[in-house]
Parts: sequence; structure tokens; C-alpha cells
Amino acid sequence: MNPAMWISKTGVQAQDAKLQTIANNLANVNTVGFKRDRAVFEDLFYQVEQQPGAQRADNTLSPSGVQLGNGTHLVGTQKVFTNGSIQTTSQPLDVAISGNGFLQVRRPDGEPAYTRAGQLGVDGNGTLINASGLPLVPQITVPANATAITIGENGMVSATIPGSTTPSELGQLTLTSFVNPTGLLALGENLFQETASSGQATEGNPGEGAFGKLRQGALEGSNVQVVEEMVDMIAAQRTYEMNTKVLSAADNMLQYLAQAAR
Repeated sequence: MNPAMWISKTGVQAQDAKLQTIANNLANVNTVGFKRDRAVFEDLFYQVEQQPGAQRADNTLSPSGVQLGNGTHLVGTQKVFTNGSIQTTSQPLDVAISGNGFLQVRRPDGEPAYTRAGQLGVDGNGTLINASGLPLVPQITVPANATAITIGENGMVSATIPGSTTPSELGQLTLTSFVNPTGLLALGENLFQETASSGQATEGNPGEGAFGKLRQGALEGSNVQVVEEMVDMIAAQRTYEMNTKVLSAADNMLQYLAQAAR
């Protein structure tokens, strides 16, 4: 069997995986807080027929040897945690993170999860929740008669209570950061989970140290650049076509050999 067929097969599979990544990025171009993915590839093992520097029959050293590659494969996908554009919504419970950090929420099983999507709301008990209905950590409860809710850049949540001349502080929103956010496990629903690769979560107040600030009445948009994704898609399509041409060429060579052997 012609090795070129197997090599080009790996190339076709690689471009198919890249195209799937691009499709997911484009599908989430309007998803709040979405971070684009990029596919990472590496070459496969090599068939070494002659070591570089090996002595040849004429007592000279081989300058580069003979090393035949065996294709490529997907080694991983990486989340690109660059900031998305800030979009003003004028909704009092919308919060955008300008800079580093994640909002922490508590899942139904009690485990923490982290998100960049700041579409907040209030449930029937007055608890501050995210768009999926998960309560924020630390938990903040908004009184039923509260008006004019304010979320400061430092994460302090306050509201005006009838009968009070000054706003009442309801609680403090905090942010969480990771040494390697690319190592977070994407759960869907704009949520991430801590892993051994991401490192342990570090919690702090917005605006302190390396943590970003909060912007009320705004949301962070997706960091997907449509033009960049379209260019990558065209490149992936052309590379896919070239690999299929290698498959066809290898098949034609085998067909020629089969006919010649008759």
C-alpha cells in the first residue's frame, strides 16, 4: 500500500477537525463571553531509514539522513482568552468583565463553575443568578422592594431601599483567575470547570491586582473575528482539497502498477 495514501488521510482528518473548530467559532459569534478555539496539530512519528550524521559507504557523514514523515494529527484545542468587545446594553443587571477574571457560580451538584458571561438576573427568592439560573458565589440576595441596583467597578452591589436615604450594600461580587485559563474544561452554557492543568482558582475583588474591573449595563461580546475565521476556513478547504488530490494520485499510481502487473 502506498504510504502517501495513509499520510494524506491524516491530513484530511486534520483539516476536518480544523473546520469543525471554525464552524463552532462562527456559530458562537454572537454568544456573550464566548472565547474562540484554535486547533493545534503536530507531525506524527518519522520512519528513519538513515540517521543524520551516519557514516556512509564512502566514509562521509550523512548531512541530513533519510527521515520520512507519516502525517499529522490533532494534539489539542486551545481557548483563546483575549477580551471581546464591550457592548452597552443599559440593563442594570448586565455586567461585563473588563480585563482578567471569571464570575463564579454554583452548579446544582454544589460544584463551582466559572463564566465570563455577565447576563445576571434575580430568581424568585431574590438571589442573584446567571442566565442559566445558577446562583453567584458569593451569594447575593436582593430585597423584593429594592430599586436602583448599582454594581460598582469594584464589585460592590448596592440598592436603594424605600425609607432609606442612602443606598444599602447588598454584597460583594468577586472574580476568580487561573494561572493557565487555557487548561479549563469547557462545560457548555458559557461555563468552565477547574482542572489540574488550569491550576487552582484564585479569588479577589475586581480592580485589585491583576483582576479586571466590572462594567454595569454592558456585556462582553464573543472574541471571534469573522474575517479571520473565514480566511482560516478557505485555507482549510484548500488544504483539504490538496490532500484529497494526493489520495487520488496515490490511487492512480497503484492502479497503474496493478495494470502493469497483469
